[in-house]
This record gives sequence, C-alpha cells and structure tokens, in this order.
Amino acid sequence: MAQSAKYVYFFGPQGTEGNAGMVNLLGGKGANLAEMAGHPDLRLPVPAGFTITTEVCTHFMKHNAQYPEGLKAQVAEALAKVEAAMGMKFGDAGNPLLVSCRSGARRSMPGMMETVLNVGLCSKTIPGLIKKTNNPRFVYDAYRRLIMMYSDVVMEKAEGIEPAEGQGIRQQLERLMEALKHKKGYEKDTDLTAEDLQTLCEQFKGKVREVLGKPFPDDPQEQLWGGIGAVFKSWNGKRAVSYRRIEGIPDEWGTACNVQSMVFGNMGDNSATGVAFSRNPATGENKFYGEWLPNAQGEDVVAGIRTPNPLNIATKSEQNKHLPSLEEAAPALYKELDDIRIRLEKHYHDMQDIEFTIQEGKLWMLQCRVGKRTGTAALNIAMDMLGEKLIDEATAVLRVAPKQLDELLHPIMDPAAEKKAKPIASGLPAGPGAACGQIVFTSDDAVAWAKQGKQVILVREETNPEDVEGMRAAEGILTARGGMTSHAALVARGWGKCCIVGAGTIKIDVAAGVMKIGDKIWKQGDEVTLNGTRGLVYEGRLPLIDATENPRLQEFMKLVEKFRELGVRTNADTPRDAKLAREFGAEGIGLFRTEHMFYGEGSDEPLFVLRKMILSKTTAERQKALDELFVFFKRDIKGTLEAMDGLPVTIRLLDPPLHEFVPQEEEKQAELAKAVGITVEQIQERARELHETNPMMGHRGVRLGISYPEVTAMQVRAIFEAAAELIKAGKKPRPEIMVPVTCDVKELDVTKAVVDQVHAEVERQFGAKIEYLYGTMIEIPRACLLADKMARTAQFFSFGTNDLTQMGFGFSRDDIGGFLPTYLEKRILMADPFQTIDQEGIGQLIEMAVSKGRAVRPDLKVGICGEQGGDPDSVEFCFRTGLNYVSCSPYRVPIARLAAAQSSIKSKRAK
Repeated sequence: MAQSAKYVYFFGPQGTEGNAGMVNLLGGKGANLAEMAGHPDLRLPVPAGFTITTEVCTHFMKHNAQYPEGLKAQVAEALAKVEAAMGMKFGDAGNPLLVSCRSGARRSMPGMMETVLNVGLCSKTIPGLIKKTNNPRFVYDAYRRLIMMYSDVVMEKAEGIEPAEGQGIRQQLERLMEALKHKKGYEKDTDLTAEDLQTLCEQFKGKVREVLGKPFPDDPQEQLWGGIGAVFKSWNGKRAVSYRRIEGIPDEWGTACNVQSMVFGNMGDNSATGVAFSRNPATGENKFYGEWLPNAQGEDVVAGIRTPNPLNIATKSEQNKHLPSLEEAAPALYKELDDIRIRLEKHYHDMQDIEFTIQEGKLWMLQCRVGKRTGTAALNIAMDMLGEKLIDEATAVLRVAPKQLDELLHPIMDPAAEKKAKPIASGLPAGPGAACGQIVFTSDDAVAWAKQGKQVILVREETNPEDVEGMRAAEGILTARGGMTSHAALVARGWGKCCIVGAGTIKIDVAAGVMKIGDKIWKQGDEVTLNGTRGLVYEGRLPLIDATENPRLQEFMKLVEKFRELGVRTNADTPRDAKLAREFGAEGIGLFRTEHMFYGEGSDEPLFVLRKMILSKTTAERQKALDELFVFFKRDIKGTLEAMDGLPVTIRLLDPPLHEFVPQEEEKQAELAKAVGITVEQIQERARELHETNPMMGHRGVRLGISYPEVTAMQVRAIFEAAAELIKAGKKPRPEIMVPVTCDVKELDVTKAVVDQVHAEVERQFGAKIEYLYGTMIEIPRACLLADKMARTAQFFSFGTNDLTQMGFGFSRDDIGGFLPTYLEKRILMADPFQTIDQEGIGQLIEMAVSKGRAVRPDLKVGICGEQGGDPDSVEFCFRTGLNYVSCSPYRVPIARLAAAQSSIKSKRAK
C-alpha cells in the first residue's frame, strides 16, 4: 500500500489540518468537517475532532484488522488537541469528554456503515458528568444509547454475528425498554425517568452478557478503539457491500473514521437534534427543508422511530402541522441555522444536507454534504441555481445524473383515475413518481418475489439499512414510521424510488403477514398503488401515465445539446419506434433488424412465408418464397426510412439462425405442410437438418447470404426500392447497409458484389441516384484484429457489443444466470459486462478496431448498437475512444444524450 506517514487529521476552532479537496483521503464527512471548521469564509461552530484516513481502512482490511505502525500515537496526539479545544478530558472522572465514531467514505453511503455515539461513558465518568450537568436523566439516557449502539455495532455486527430475524441484540434491548414503558404506562421514550433509565442500563448490561457472552466494556479507551475498528469493519458489512454494488462504488476506496466531540441534543427541552436540506430534496423547491426533535439524539431522527417536527412554518405538512417548528420554538437559533444554510450553499454551489445539534441553546454543526435528491429535485435545483447565477450551464448539465433522468421518464399516476380513487392512507412524499405492486413485508420476500417477475411494494414499520436489497428490488416503499430524513427516505431518493414514509395509520403484523388500516386488513400479495409525489396510498392497481411532457425537462435537454459532441441514435424496428425515438432526440437509427417482422404483432403472414422459404429444396422454390417476402421487407423498411426522413438508418441484414423459425408445434407444422405440399415428417426432417449444436456461432448472418445470395439480393432490393420511391416522393432517405457476423473482409467483398449489382439495377429501373453507406457489424474478436483489412471495404463499423462481449468472455449471455451473480458477489467481475462495456478487456478490442480501421480509412464512421449504448459509463468510454455515435433503445436516448454531453464537459475540464 502507498502509505502516508500522516494518518490522523485534526479539525476544530484552531489548527484544522484538512479541507474539502481532500475527500479521497478524509472521506466526504471528514473533508467537509475540516472545511466547515477551517475555511476562512465559514469557520462554523463544529465540535472538535479528528479524522483517521481511508488509507488506514485499506491497511486494516489487508492486514487482518491490524493498524499501521504509529497510528495509536497519532490518535493520542489528536485526542489531546480535541481535549484542549473542548476544555474536557477523555476518560476523566470529573470533567469527561465523550466522543462519537462515525464512518465517512468519499461518496455518501447513507446508513450503510456504522456509528457509535457517547463513547467514553463508564462507571468512572458517569458520576462526574452527572455532577457537571446536574442532569442524571440525560446521563443515563446517553449511557443506555451507548450500550444499545455499541453492543449492536461493535460486539455483534463487527464480530460477524448474524442473529435470527428479530433476535439481534439491539432488538432485544429495545424490547426490554418497551416492556418497562408498558409496565409504567409511558407512551414516549422521554417519559422514562432518571431512575428508570439507570435500572434499564443495568438490565441492558445483563442482557448483553447473556446474549453475546461477554461484558459491556467499562474502559473508555477500549470503547474508543472498539468503535474505530467497527467503523472500518462496517466497510465490508453486508449492506455496505450491497449498496456499493448497486451504486458502482469500488471496494478498494475504504472509509475514513471521524472521531468527534459529542454535543448533546438530549439534555432537556432547550436541546435538540435535526437534519436539514438547503432545498427540498424531493421537489427541489428553494425552501429550507428539514426536521428536528427536541430532547433527542441524531439517531432518533434518521432511524424514523419518532415522527420529527418540521423545521419551519413554510414546509409543514398534513402529518406534522400540529407540531411546533424550530422557527416557532427557537426563532433566534432558526435564523442562525438559516444563515449558515445560505453560506454553505454559496460556498459549495450545491444543495447541502446538514446535520445539527442544539445543546442547551447553542447551535453546533455536525455535518454537511452534497444532498441526495430525486431526479425531479436534481432538475429543478440545477435550473434554479443556473438562473440564480450560482452555477454555469456546464455545471447545470453535470448536476443531473443520467439515472436521475431515467427516473424523470418513469410513470406518474393518471390524474383522472386518481381523482376518482379514495386514498386508504397518507404519509410523507419521500420518493417521486408512482408505483403499483403486491404487498410484501420483508426484504427477503421483496427480493424473492421480484426474481419471479412480480412487482412488489415493500411495506415496513420502518426500514433499516439491512433492508437495502429489498428496497432495491421493490417498485416502491411504504413505511408506517419515519420522516423525510429517515433511512428509507434518504435511500429511496438516492435511487429515484417511489417512497412514502410516516404513514401513521398503518399497523403492520409481519408475523401474520398483514397490514391493517382502521378495521380493514390487507394481506401479503394484495395490490396497492403509491403516489410518492403526494404521499398517498390507494387500494388496488391504478393506471400510470408517461411523465415526459415536462417543460423544465425540455429546457434542460436544450442545454444538454449545447455541449454534446457524440451522436446518439436509436435501435428501432418499426416506424412507431422510430417516431418515438426521434421525439426523444435520436439522430438516426443505429440498428434496424430486418427479422423484427417475424416476431410479435402482425408476424403470422411474413413468418409463414419465411418458413416456406426455409423449406425450399431448389433455388427456384426459394426465389418464389423470397418474392413473397420482398413485399413485407420493403413495406417495413420504407416506413422506417420515411419516419427517419433525412437521418441515417442502419439496416442489418438478416441475422438469426434459420432453425429459430421452423415451427415446433404440431398444429403449425401441419398447417405449413399443407400449404407447401409436403408431409409433416418432411418438415420435421428439415428441422433436424437445420439444427445446430451452437447456433449463435452457426449458419447465420453473412454466412446465410454467402450460402444463399438470393436472400441478400431480396433484402438489398427492398432497401433500394424503398429509398427510390421515397426520393421520387421528395424525401431524403439515408440507408446504411450493415452486414452482420463478419470475420473476414472477403465476406464483405462477396456480399458487396451482390449489393452493387442490385443497386445498379434499381437505379436504372427508377432513374434515381440512391446514396447509401456499406459497412459491417463488428461482433467477432477476429474482426477487431483484422479491422484494417475490413475497413478497405466497409465504410462504417458498428460494434455489436452483445455478441462481442459473449465471444470475448466465452460467456453465453443466455446462460450466465447460473454463475454471473456469484461472480459479482465475489467481485471477480465488478459489473455485468452485458450491461456496461468491459473497458479493460472488450474495450481494448474496440479501441484496436477503431485505430486500425481509421488508419486505412480516416473517415470511417464508427458506432455501437449493443445494449450498452444507453449505459452512461459505456457512453463515456465511446466518447473517449472517438466513436461517432452510440445507439440505444428509444427510452434511453435522452439518457445517452445527457451522458454524451457530460462526457464532453468532463473531457474539456480535464485538459
């Protein structure tokens, strides 16, 4: 490991050692704490602390949980600085300093790693803290929280203990607390007295020893290093690994650990804790938005255990309008916080997620970071900040992630249908859009049902980070408890998931598999519809509609076009798809599959004729069937060329193996036998003749055309006649003929002779000049190796990345389900190579082919038309490699356009 001699960075009112630019070393949280504490334009009230770098985490992981030499001395030195800054001493009996241990990776992973608060409370320090604060209830409340968190995070999770559902140590301790509240007739945690809490702490310690087999540590230093180690171990916790896989965060980054002086929001009614956003993270509205809880610690807000108060009057909702806002309860403190919000936005030029604590009337800032937001909020914030001159146009384009644009293209509820429906429940609108599905009550069920192809709504009392896989699998999330800053809300917003939290009228019985609202019961598997934009829940499946008619989105996409250089086409097989893609901004068709007419709606007649052609014994029989097929080919090609008038249309010649089209059902075989005048047995015999052991590498693509030149001639004639008729009608067709599955330039030369002959015949027949391009689909590794020779004949290359990946890896894309999930889980592969281009391996083949091809033909047009054409990372790779265009499905065209523009901006900024 490339080690730094310095592992620990102090931050505080004086002598801060880091800054926001050190995010890779200090993590996002540590870098921003240093920035808030030390930057001359900020110098905010930040409790002193220190950050242990990400390098320590990577060392810790590689060396069997051992720390690098010298770390303990650096921690002791930094802790002494913190003690001096705060005027308290860690582990001191009379004036004890308490600290928190928090994770902080370079990219935000909300709730995925661990935190321990109140570290340093023990039998030695408790009496001194009671004497100092004259508040025994606060001290024992802090102590019971430490026992709950530490036993859960350090003694159970960090040790790899996986208890049965509902039997985790934290849940067992919570049951003890609920039992005491029930016995005493209390409703809220805050009703517990100092004596109650002292008794509870002793019960907690007994339960910890009973369940985990070891005592709760009573030494502050042991607690501190236990907390630090647990933070580093949580980097490889199950939920953190799952989240990284979903978000594409590399394992080798590691997390920093922030050790920070505790300030307390649970010291009484003049203390509080809260989470705020400088703008609304769900809608982007420019209003200070957040939640707070009096007499509480931060975990109470994000855990969703209590419904929090609104931050101000302007952002009150139906669910919390009866609760006092911070603006009403403490106007001076609210103004101070609002001023800080404005300063942070001005400093960072982005929407901020802020954590704060009020301790006995004094405001402390615990964190700021770029706030996670929905796609709607990202769009609105980008355009608003551009209008406010906080950011420039290029930055505005970078502020909306391509996956957020995908979210904006997702459905919303049909307003007409919603008007007629009556909500069964309401909550806080935490995640946008709408979702329908069957109710499930556990994360495991959500994953299992989704794998069966079912659409599910995950319904929980409140989500916790262990639910991350189920949240990902679900169409939408509904919780009975929690606020807009709870775990469910944060994660759902980050993923653009439809989510409603804090629907308090819902009662859930997971064991019985039921949800109750009033007197009515819904069982697992019943359907509901969520309106995540309004926070409303409906019974049954209501219709959803397209959300793309958004003037703000159209304005944003015009901005995107100012920066985009890479072309974006679509994969479309029908005039309808072509028209839709053109509306989405496609600049042509990168893949028109001639075989599309043999599948789906209206395919019966052309498929029947194709089968006759396949069964032909002589060239004359085959030609007769091809003449019948010609009508269908010409009709579809002409319609698509017309829909894309003036734009290029790349038409791939017939590609699939013929055996795919031979009927398997006896009824269809009998029907075909009668029409062709042969027996069913003869049809079955022909099917056996066509059968191939490995058809994807068999008699398909260019090989069909070389074996049967008349098949190629028919398709080419259909293309040229369709173009000629459109030219005569005053249109501007731009056909591009693409020969698939080639591995040698001689295949292209043989096929080109057929194309040239038909082209000349059609030009003479129609008296029209028909311009076209002739090229090939590069999908075989040998074609990449010989690209310089291929380019002598081909005027363009289009990479068929699906087959190129298949042949490059030796993976059958139809059979990877048996092993690819394991490869991803074990991190043998970092991503599914059929979803995003394998830049390290397949990428080399593409780069080689482009370089070799353009060495022979400098004006060689190059694109891709595989599934990866709409993947943002693949789009960026294509831009860097010098491709002319990418091609993807119609609904991914806007995403590819945005990814292409962002690639251009990043490239210019890197120079």
